Amino acid sequence: MKVLIANRGEIAVRVIRACREMGLPTAAVYSDCDRASLHVRYADEAYGLGGNAPSDSYLRIDKLIDAARRAGADAVHPGYGFLAENEAFAQACVDAGLNFIGPPPLAIARMGSKTGARQVALAAGVPVVPGTTEPLAPGVSDTEIAAIASSIGYPIFVKAVAGGGGKGMRQVDDPSALPSAIRAARSEAGSSFGDPAIYIERQLIRPRHIEIQLLADHHGTVVPFAERECSIQRRHQKVLEESPSVAVGEDTRQALAAAASSVARAVGYTNAGTIEFLLDSDGRFYFLEMNTRLQVEHPITELVSGVDLVHWQLRIARGERLALDPARTLAPRGHAIECRIYAEDPDNNFLPSPGLVLGRRVPGGPGIRRDDGGVTPGLEVPIYYDPLIAKLSAWGEDRTQAINRMSRALGEYEVRGIKTSIPFFRWLLQDEDFRAGRFDTTFLDRELARRRGEPFVTVPDEAERIALLAAAIRASERALSGQGPKTGAHSTSAWKLRARAGGLR
Repeated sequence: MKVLIANRGEIAVRVIRACREMGLPTAAVYSDCDRASLHVRYADEAYGLGGNAPSDSYLRIDKLIDAARRAGADAVHPGYGFLAENEAFAQACVDAGLNFIGPPPLAIARMGSKTGARQVALAAGVPVVPGTTEPLAPGVSDTEIAAIASSIGYPIFVKAVAGGGGKGMRQVDDPSALPSAIRAARSEAGSSFGDPAIYIERQLIRPRHIEIQLLADHHGTVVPFAERECSIQRRHQKVLEESPSVAVGEDTRQALAAAASSVARAVGYTNAGTIEFLLDSDGRFYFLEMNTRLQVEHPITELVSGVDLVHWQLRIARGERLALDPARTLAPRGHAIECRIYAEDPDNNFLPSPGLVLGRRVPGGPGIRRDDGGVTPGLEVPIYYDPLIAKLSAWGEDRTQAINRMSRALGEYEVRGIKTSIPFFRWLLQDEDFRAGRFDTTFLDRELARRRGEPFVTVPDEAERIALLAAAIRASERALSGQGPKTGAHSTSAWKLRARAGGLR
């Protein structure tokens, strides 16, 4: 099986590595600005798509199918993002005789609609968050919508039927704000996903976001994994995940796994997927949605289960039977945490920070997973795509050890030339409530609001860096020549100066 990876960045690198480990040849695709990127270097072959914007490159189904044909590939891995959850792309692969490494197009279509997915969950006997089960009709009046919202109960969310990541989503606390929220959500949903359809869902008060990873083969076997905790979110976008959750006991874990498996079986699901739930303060859970693809946070499941999910995606696509014991996959070994490293400036409202990567020092040591990254020094982080550049994952025998290892690794991690979210994570992992597991989906936004823009890190300007570096070098030279003290506070200070001048904090 020769695999075309219809994606870019760190997930393309991840899939290529898995293929190489299994002896499978690979072909990459790239836009004009990605010509020299890491995933292009790693693949056996690479084919240009032209353009830079996603609509001109990675979202062009015709170009991707043509690239697969030119490469002589017989399978396509969509990664995540772009066309990974697009039923038209999955169907185009099937029509072209390509093995789509993902679920059937019909399953993508049914679960890609959030209202459709809610209907599937209800039919499978899985509770859903109270709300509408059909999209609001375009011509429905404000009065009718107000009546629907009132019957559901405030506060509510107005949500896009398609897409995710918080786009096309508005929180409404009282009826007076509902009409404007409806208009804004429809507009953003239309521009972001090409579909202005929306629905209404009750907002649970300070819930946790819990998800169940699963694998399903073509022989009717569905294997669920222990839960992932995804409540650390900024503006409804996950930034840190961990497994298992401190809020989930064994009985709830088994119930979540059974519910997720029921939903997957109801749509004839195959390959990797994730069922997302909200968990309320009383321990009751509700179906939220399904992601019909591999998740960004899959490494933490791999760390606590010992299962390579991408390997199994490929093996399932080849028709193999799942040979995994749910008693093992639902019994997490230790604890794992993942931080999403973004090219963004946390001290400037987390705005994207594209540019040239001048240097990068990746941490290692006990419990730190190999680098899940997509950049290297000398490469440009372009403005056209999601700013995720790497994922840092840590494992420990328990949650405290995992947090401490992650904190140590973040202290070692350095990226020069662009701003990243690393200083933000260094702060977050020292937060007392986070370390104690006292948080919910609203926690991070509340904490950031309390900071009132307080900087996460103070970086010396260029003149100061040069002066510090010169002072460090001079101090070292004096110590080596016998002109100054070689031990004690002065030599330690010289090391600190050198480290600070190099940006090591």
